[in-house]
Amino acid sequence: MLKYDIPCAQGEVFTSFSQAASYVKNHQPPLVVKADGLAAGKGVIIAHSAEEALAALSNILEKKAFGAAGERVLIDQFLRGKEASLLAFSDGKTVVPMVPACDYKRVFDDDSGPNTGGMGGYSPPEFVDQQLVNQIKLTVLEPVVRALGKEGRPYTGVLYAGLMLTDEGPKVLEFNARFGDPETQVILPRLNSDLADILFSVACGTLDKQKVGWDNGACVGVVMASQGYPGDYRTGLPISGLDSLTEESLAFHAGTKKGSDGRIYTAGGRVLAVVSQGKTIAQARQKVYASLPRISFEGCHYRKDIAERAGGS
Repeated sequence: MLKYDIPCAQGEVFTSFSQAASYVKNHQPPLVVKADGLAAGKGVIIAHSAEEALAALSNILEKKAFGAAGERVLIDQFLRGKEASLLAFSDGKTVVPMVPACDYKRVFDDDSGPNTGGMGGYSPPEFVDQQLVNQIKLTVLEPVVRALGKEGRPYTGVLYAGLMLTDEGPKVLEFNARFGDPETQVILPRLNSDLADILFSVACGTLDKQKVGWDNGACVGVVMASQGYPGDYRTGLPISGLDSLTEESLAFHAGTKKGSDGRIYTAGGRVLAVVSQGKTIAQARQKVYASLPRISFEGCHYRKDIAERAGGS
């Protein structure tokens, strides 16, 4: 991203604790310390003081807390703003953004508790208009697809940009080479075109000729999770009420399995995502929260404030 001038947090990579410590002492906190490899979602530390940053660096580089995943660390500037996700289809040349979405990472209401894989989301975010989508397409999505082509790695598929909308404009937090969860669950119900046709055009390099249309309404999704998630949780608990959902809602299965008796059982931390559409965020939110009590399993919990900040109360 730095090489191709794609807006992101400024930072540097280190393999030496002494060099990383010197960098910390010359930069104002808060700083973000990231292990370079896969660390089960625990490799990012937001350090609000130099002492916290040095402790994180020591833990990763000297104490080898993440093993080989921590052989290199990235120290980034801390970005302030609102988070949003913008996914796009790409055939390696043409880039077609989807509708934007917002997810909720913390496990409990009011963004409290530990981070999770996502406890729900909504589309569209009230603070992302078409002008901003166009800006992100021009400054982030198209440049990264062009850059990958120049690097000899043309990208075809779904490109997910996790963004921080700062006072200086949108900046990239992360990219995923896939549909994102739980954003996809509130994006795809708004798609008016045939997804198979779109993916076929992506594979054939004809995305520029493909119609991609979206519903003008809103969509809200809420994740039903196992008791204890994102920590330890039980599985194998029967789920009831799935057949009681009306046409007002969809249930996306995540951590579920079918038993030998034909019943559906829990098989993960995030079990289901229940999703509803409406003309407005408030209408979609009312529908989904009316549907959630129809489904139950022992210890089930979910956030009660998904999309509330978007005028959905």
